[in-house]
Amino acid sequence: MSTILLGIGLVLVIEGLVFALAPSRLDDLVAMMAAMTRDQRRLIGLVALALGVVLVWLSGAGF
Repeated sequence: MSTILLGIGLVLVIEGLVFALAPSRLDDLVAMMAAMTRDQRRLIGLVALALGVVLVWLSGAGF
């Protein structure tokens, strides 16, 4: 359970840094994403999901 809380906490820290340090860049990113097609956004989400799974797997494998 503590590992899950650690993971959620790290995600919130990284997300919070984006909002705190570069809010104007976040506006640009949202505009860029709005210009993408649904399939492009889906592909980006699937790639991020796959990278996350690989990182979790590597962390559990003792690397």
